This record gives sequence, C-alpha cells and structure tokens, in this order.
Amino acid sequence: MILMASIRIKQGDEVVVISGPERGKRGSVTQVLKKTRQVVVEGVNLRKRHARFSGPGRPTGIIDFAAPMHVSNVKLIDPATQKPTRVGKQTLADGRRVRYAKSSGEVVDDQ
Repeated sequence: MILMASIRIKQGDEVVVISGPERGKRGSVTQVLKKTRQVVVEGVNLRKRHARFSGPGRPTGIIDFAAPMHVSNVKLIDPATQKPTRVGKQTLADGRRVRYAKSSGEVVDDQ
C-alpha cells in the first residue's frame, strides 16, 4: 500500500515558480492533479497545440494552454510578506484544521 502525503497547494492559491525555465513567475493555481502531484498555474508553462476543426464551438488553429508542473516546483506566496513560503498544517484551539505560512505563522485558510 502506497501512502501519499497530501498536497498543501490548493486551487486558487497564489504561487511562485521556484525551479525550471519559468523560475520567478507568479500566478494563480487553476487546477490540482492529485494523482500525479502536479498543479496548473495560470500564465505559466505555456504550450502550443495544433487543433483541427472538430465541430462548432471548439477552438481550432494554434491553441495556447498552461501545462501542468510538479508541485515541488512551486511555493505559496505568504499573504503577510508577499514572499515564497512553505505551508504547514495545524489544529486550532476550537478544533479547526488550517493551513499556515511557516515563515510568518499567518493562517492561510480553513480546510
């Protein structure tokens, strides 16, 4: 049995790319692929696909799309300092589980 740690980056989070050719770019997470541990970041890691006509309402020609990248290549933007930070989980006194920014200790959101 394979146990996988949960992905601490969620859809809608503001992240920065820390590795690879897109290093330093910021964007919002539009999709999280849990099985492959990848995220899709808006405006980052753009690829082109050539699509032929396949019916009305479908795009044709050269289409730009954001390709997924591994979650280890991005870091969450700390809401307090606007710098990259690691993410931790903690249980508050009232029993809620929350994500928090490890650099500043500020709560990012509820789970």
